[in-house]
Amino acid sequence: MSADPSSTISTIRPGRRARADVRPPSSRDRRCTALLREVFGLHALRPGQREVIDRVLRGESTLAIMPTGAGKSLCYQLPALVLPGLTVVVSPLIALMQDQCDALRDRGVRAVQYNSALPAAEARAVREAIAAGDAPIVLTTPEQLAGAAFQELLLASGKPVSLLVVDEAHCISQWGHDFRPAFLEIAAARRALGDPPVLALTATAAGAVARDIRQQLSIAAAGTVNTGSYRPNLDYRVEAWTKEKDKRERVVALVRQSEGAGLVYCATVRAAEAVRDALAAADVPGVGLYHGRLPPAQRQQVQQDFMDGRLRVVVATNAFGLGIDRQDIRFVVHYQMPGGLDAYYQESGRAGRDGGPAACTLLFLRSDRAVQQFFLAGRYPSADDLQALYHALQTPAPTQDGWTPAALAGQLHRPLPKLEAAAGLLRRHRIAARSAGGGLRLRRTDLGDERLASMLQAYTDKRAQDRAALEAMVHYAQTGACRWQVLLQAVGHGGQDEVAACGHCDNCRRIAAASAEAAVSEADRAALQLPAAAADARGAATLSRRKRAGPFQPGEAVRVRRYGAGTVTAADASGVTVDFADGSQRIFQPDFVRRAAPAKTPATG
Repeated sequence: MSADPSSTISTIRPGRRARADVRPPSSRDRRCTALLREVFGLHALRPGQREVIDRVLRGESTLAIMPTGAGKSLCYQLPALVLPGLTVVVSPLIALMQDQCDALRDRGVRAVQYNSALPAAEARAVREAIAAGDAPIVLTTPEQLAGAAFQELLLASGKPVSLLVVDEAHCISQWGHDFRPAFLEIAAARRALGDPPVLALTATAAGAVARDIRQQLSIAAAGTVNTGSYRPNLDYRVEAWTKEKDKRERVVALVRQSEGAGLVYCATVRAAEAVRDALAAADVPGVGLYHGRLPPAQRQQVQQDFMDGRLRVVVATNAFGLGIDRQDIRFVVHYQMPGGLDAYYQESGRAGRDGGPAACTLLFLRSDRAVQQFFLAGRYPSADDLQALYHALQTPAPTQDGWTPAALAGQLHRPLPKLEAAAGLLRRHRIAARSAGGGLRLRRTDLGDERLASMLQAYTDKRAQDRAALEAMVHYAQTGACRWQVLLQAVGHGGQDEVAACGHCDNCRRIAAASAEAAVSEADRAALQLPAAAADARGAATLSRRKRAGPFQPGEAVRVRRYGAGTVTAADASGVTVDFADGSQRIFQPDFVRRAAPAKTPATG
């Protein structure tokens, strides 16, 4: 059954009469409409979903950039029930796979998952189901997909692979914030499976990341569907702090006063443990801890407890996130900022997936920037790291499956992240490949050190990009402009992202309040019948004094309406950071800050 370009669900618009130049719905259209209603309980598709599904049913490879909660999964689940062959879904996390598989089965859809966590008996049953062609949807990991045995199993099913889906597709890009080296094998696996159309799904893929995804998966630039990243139910706000102790007390207060489920993100394990301990000391119930150093069983238990509602709040590093599909998360607090706005949007966007209002708060401490700078310094390999890895791979591996990352780190006594990045570079250049057992093997042994060193230019560019991303994150924390405007400049360029100002972030509310006060002042002036010329002259004189005084300087005494007296700690064209006597720190647009009047000298007689 081949894809008919004229036969797509886009012609189905409930409640609208078909135009004369549109052919009547085909049998496929009618089937899609029936499946949408009977299997998924929906009566209409969202505009972004409709466009993606149209392309999938036409057999066109597509990159779909859709915000969290926009229904990305339906973009492959509905076509999978119509396409003649298998739909293979590659997912980065087993927990995410399990949730999706369970949800499909609950709807009566035959779906199986295949990954390394399955017991032997269940794995055997899944292989038998795939071989018999009994499951239209197969969910797996990139590591399994790369294995020749699994590819042969799919090809022997008697059904072609009609669609290859790459979920969380930003993980395939080394330019992205969540790069996973195993995703580099997807392109080769696709070729082995007969080069089926591919659907890449992600919530964040701006600029270089989107280009990299398209290049690696051979998706035309015209094949991108970007529905925009703006989510009006998310309320973004930033609180600036000068002391770690005060910030920790504030996160406890935030969790106490916030209703519903929530996440607290920390950049380091130490900070996550400290915040969890502070919440425990304050007798805040239902709090869990999650980070990469915990045993796998403990991490899985925390995640399951949160998903099932036994935990209200999880304090976590960025190891917690992909696969978390709890719809009623009402708040996300970043105790420390991440390394860029892509990661911040992805993590904060886990709030409000049900469409209800949710708060996304960043607690900004200037010293947190140094944490991310430390991470940047240890992220990328040097020429010596790459050469050491290449030469180690030419020696006999400790296992028949090849060199594992842990074995290489132990052998070379180098940081694992650097070795993983170097291994990803070798695989991307097809100099090395992952074996079926997960180890690394060389494909070429004839490269000299100069050739290896020249390959590192990509990481030179990436390092510069990461520094720029960190600066953008700091700018977001300090700006006086609309938070959503700054976010969308970094992560979204869809048609829905042309917003002047969101109207509901902390900065928009502050600007609105100041405008309201200004309007009241104008009304007061009118009531007093102050001549307009006099008022204009007074305003001009004030502006002239401000111009003569120049920009605000650190240490300068100022006053801010509604906040009182304070001291400038930093200032630029976009904002003035002011410390107040109560220990708080806030950022204002320069127009709302006034220099404090100099103290009067007592008269002497």
